[in-house]
Amino acid sequence: MTEKLLNHRAEGPDSAPPLLLGPSLGTSYALWDAVAPELSTSHRVVRWDLPGHGGSAAGLIGPGATVGDLADLVLALVDSLGIERFAYAGVSLGGAVGLHLAVHHPERISSLAVICSSAHFNGAGPWQERAEQVRREGLDRLVRSADARWFTPGFTVPRLVRDQAEADPEAYAACCDALAAFDITGRLARITAPTLLIAGREDPATPPAHLREIADAVPGSTLVELPGASHLAPAQCPQAVLTALRAHLGGGAGLGMAVRREVLGDAHVDRAQRRQTPFTARFQDFISRYAWGEIWTDPTLTRRERSMITLTALVAHGHYDELAMHVRAARRNGLTPEEIGAVLLQTAVYCGVPAANSAFATAQRVLAEEDTTG
Repeated sequence: MTEKLLNHRAEGPDSAPPLLLGPSLGTSYALWDAVAPELSTSHRVVRWDLPGHGGSAAGLIGPGATVGDLADLVLALVDSLGIERFAYAGVSLGGAVGLHLAVHHPERISSLAVICSSAHFNGAGPWQERAEQVRREGLDRLVRSADARWFTPGFTVPRLVRDQAEADPEAYAACCDALAAFDITGRLARITAPTLLIAGREDPATPPAHLREIADAVPGSTLVELPGASHLAPAQCPQAVLTALRAHLGGGAGLGMAVRREVLGDAHVDRAQRRQTPFTARFQDFISRYAWGEIWTDPTLTRRERSMITLTALVAHGHYDELAMHVRAARRNGLTPEEIGAVLLQTAVYCGVPAANSAFATAQRVLAEEDTTG
């Protein structure tokens, strides 16, 4: 790897839409370890290291560096990879780089996600003081306070704390200089890329008010607040961040949720979402992304045909609660009661009369309810 470029890791097929992932100050691209592999199923994911962090050379920036300098390094990296236009998501300083790119290089950014970041970082003073301290004393004091700055009490990611300890002090201080000089507040309205803001409700460094300020200024942006998340949300709440990013990036989960609502109805999907817990969140995402975002969107079969196949499969396996839901879905997909009855009569031949008998009872109840409410 040439020292003139940021160190990076690429995952996913080269033909997939490119997605750049930017780190927080003091961490490496390991910040994205719990998120990037999942995103790489639908994107060409490129995550990069700040100068003097992870595998990036410290000499890529020096005293007085700006966020614009870091953005130029990102552009040099994507140019070297043959990437012209890309989606971007970044945390803290990495998020500031994304804001700069979206304002100054809008032709390069297809979508933007800013996570636990800000359009300004509480003025220059604290960052100038931190830069002076690090140049004078090194990073030991910051290593000791890393967990308190990055996570809620009792949570840690040792790899990221180690990143802080192993960062180059001069390069770290130069990144502090960049944060001290950064204030893009007055130019946020110029951002035209679809923009997602993710805030950690327990984040002491960039609390939700900072993300709300961006959301209020960027036209059409979306704000998501994560309960229980502190400053490094992708490490502490990876599934919640992953779900939000997938919906924002327009991948299978986002499209799948739209199709799921069209077929099953808002009331059913809303009930399922209300019942979702951290234990079931990944399964719900799987359903939206795979069943609804890939299978039900395949144009080879019509939705009417898919409904008939689904009814048959549910009868065959005796899933009558699911059958009731899909009888309603079949009506939304255009099947008449007579056609539904014909499908169930076919199941009597191939799935057995007792199974079809139960299926007819379920379908008759659902259709009667439709007549009553309709």
